[in-house]
Amino acid sequence: MRLFAAVLPPEGVVHELAAEVAELKKLPGSLRWTGRPGWHFTLAFYGEVDDGVVADLSARLERAARRSEPFALALRGGGQFGHGRALWVGAEGDLEALRRLAERAEAAARKAGVAMDEHRRYKAHLTVARSRDAADVRPYVAALGEFTSRTWTVAELVLVRSNLPRSGVPGEQPRYEAVARWPLGGAG
Repeated sequence: MRLFAAVLPPEGVVHELAAEVAELKKLPGSLRWTGRPGWHFTLAFYGEVDDGVVADLSARLERAARRSEPFALALRGGGQFGHGRALWVGAEGDLEALRRLAERAEAAARKAGVAMDEHRRYKAHLTVARSRDAADVRPYVAALGEFTSRTWTVAELVLVRSNLPRSGVPGEQPRYEAVARWPLGGAG
């Protein structure tokens, strides 16, 4: 299974972001926009995980969630990676708690035997668009500079399965499904 750990914004925040993205789409350019079901903050990307490892990974993620208290987060601003190849919305709130949760999700995978890429400092971002080639996304980033969503309480860690497109249809998006959810701080 192709898996990653994530924080998912609640439906009300997704609705606010959808309204912002609708405005961004009016700007000139040829970005490929990600769909609402794919909007998430990746904490740790695991890639292909052997079925035999998923139970241990899940147990370790559950412990990581229990050790992490709920925290406040909002979508705010934006930026780009790779010379405009990825346009993203940022976050504000308890970013230190988000970073700690990401580190715990990564450590859980390493302890479960999941081969992880070299550790990089966590950068909270939610990808809203991509481009195959370098693109000038400055107008989009400027527009996102005015955007802030309502604040919500992050109360769970989610293990997500990514189902890659198989149809060969250009622009088809991966499908994401939550395979497990754990309350933060053991609440719930």
